[in-house]
Amino acid sequence: MTSGGKELAGIFLFVALVAGIPLATDSGVILNFVMMALYAALLAQAWNILGGFGGQFSFGHALFFGTGAYIQAIAQLQGGLNAWLALFMAVAGSAGVGALVGALSFRYGLKGSYFALVTLAFAEVFRILALSVPFTGAGVGLMLPLHESFANMQFGSRKGYVYLVLAFVAAALLLTWWLKHSRFGAYLQAVRDNEDAARAIGVNPFGVKLGAIVLSGGLMGAGGAFYVQVFQYIDPGIAYGPGTSVEALVAAIVGGMGTLWGPVLGALVLHVLADLTRNLFGQLPGINMVIYGMVLVLIVMFLPRGIAGLGATAKSLWKKSGGRRG
Repeated sequence: MTSGGKELAGIFLFVALVAGIPLATDSGVILNFVMMALYAALLAQAWNILGGFGGQFSFGHALFFGTGAYIQAIAQLQGGLNAWLALFMAVAGSAGVGALVGALSFRYGLKGSYFALVTLAFAEVFRILALSVPFTGAGVGLMLPLHESFANMQFGSRKGYVYLVLAFVAAALLLTWWLKHSRFGAYLQAVRDNEDAARAIGVNPFGVKLGAIVLSGGLMGAGGAFYVQVFQYIDPGIAYGPGTSVEALVAAIVGGMGTLWGPVLGALVLHVLADLTRNLFGQLPGINMVIYGMVLVLIVMFLPRGIAGLGATAKSLWKKSGGRRG
């Protein structure tokens, strides 16, 4: 079996194993942990497409999350639409915002820290707009009414939400697998490694990066729509605040950027740390961000390839030490 075939088999095995958890237990604590870990993995996979495979670091991915969340809520509350139709609109709307931001940023050659700051600025602009216009509920936010049914995408237990977010994560993993083995993915990684060299061999960096931010934005919008359905509330601070952006990028970097399983591993590790922190320190404001920052610094210093690259890092260190002895 080829490496691509093994990775695809691994994705299906992962989905099957996680899908079996709700069948094996009714524990609300376990199901909630699995649901939130998968939700964090979805956000990390979304960031990884643009930041890991494309090399375009975004500090404002909450822009796409918040857009998806608000479209999901507004379409149901003010448009009277079915929650599943609203989900498609949320994904499409977030992808559209990604296309807008990408067109404005990449057309003028913004990259590196400039691109990161532009995404952060866009998220802040959208937060201020959401605070100002009435259809978003302004500073009060929007709350979905509770109507438990499959049609409303509201389930009687966490089991339904686990399966929903698992479907999103499965789609994100399959998309990442495709990026690793497709021509478009090869172009994207070539642009990441050396944009000038990629252009010299006929790759269009603008179009490739634009496609990546559209895919990334759409996945992030799915995360926002899921958040609204689970917690039935959204406001500008939650939608466009920096916490969501930090969670997405830190999980991807900690797990391993530009890899298939890195964002999943990073999300799991950070979620375990977050739960342990809550048990030790309670709901101390900002403690999660402190822990995330510490973990990020340690990973950058000692595991630059992330958790997924632990084997490669150890092998490299072993070769260096062997070379010094020789």
